[in-house]
Amino acid sequence: MFSDDNLKSQLQRVLASVEQLLPKAVDPIDWRQSWAASWRRYSFAGYLEAVHDLDPVVLDDLLGIDKQKKILEENTRQFIQGYPANNVLLWGTRGTGKSTLVRALLNAYAQKGLRVIQVDKDDLVYLADIFAAIKVEPYRFIILCDDLSFEAGETSYKVLKSALDGAVYAAPEHVRFYVTSNRRHLLPEYATDNLGFKMVNNELHAGEGVEEKTSLADRFGLWVPFHIFSQDQYLELVHQLVFKLSREHQIEPLVNDGLDDAAVKWSYDKSKRCGRTALQFSRYWVGQQLLKRS
Repeated sequence: MFSDDNLKSQLQRVLASVEQLLPKAVDPIDWRQSWAASWRRYSFAGYLEAVHDLDPVVLDDLLGIDKQKKILEENTRQFIQGYPANNVLLWGTRGTGKSTLVRALLNAYAQKGLRVIQVDKDDLVYLADIFAAIKVEPYRFIILCDDLSFEAGETSYKVLKSALDGAVYAAPEHVRFYVTSNRRHLLPEYATDNLGFKMVNNELHAGEGVEEKTSLADRFGLWVPFHIFSQDQYLELVHQLVFKLSREHQIEPLVNDGLDDAAVKWSYDKSKRCGRTALQFSRYWVGQQLLKRS
């Protein structure tokens, strides 16, 4: 027989163990004050956590991607006004401004009802819980999956496929997916995939493996590509950023042949000409001028 004290002690240990498995108690998000949230996994479940420290980037800060800005901004405006709008795949090389563009759109249209929820790849299985949490909210939600790609053997992409275009598991009408990725098809592609191609009535048809890998990307109504800049585009962006940063710090911009040479060398060291590389170099260049003046 257990004494009352022993039984009480055991019950306390059991309750303490159970509490560690349960999601922590959090207040419901006040979407009037919070423009963004992220899904936080906790044990067997999870919860939406408000994000208060947002990137202050605005659309005018993003240079060299005017075409991409126009496409995504028009789709977002359609969405927040309740018009037909597409899920979007922003694909291309890293550092070209894909996720930054989504953050800039949030800052531009949050006052008109736009909200963003960031979900990691491993948490896609909780999409049904996320949909339930925002079901009655009067806002327009973008589910942002940043830097998304799947490796061989992973099956969580099937959850996303169903949410994008599923009869039963489809996303609510006030939800759209904006996904950024370095891969156009989100899934790894191998040379052996081409072995499944076959001729049908003198036409080349993809095999089942290729069809499966492209079926996820096909569910996005818009594909917005982000490519490496040419050297001229890269240098033009560097000049614009140097002028912008110099004005912000109230100094005369130092633009000469040395600037271009240094910017090109910087891009070689980084092995990439893109917006991120241009911004990093511009910070270095203007920071050096400020340091010499101090």
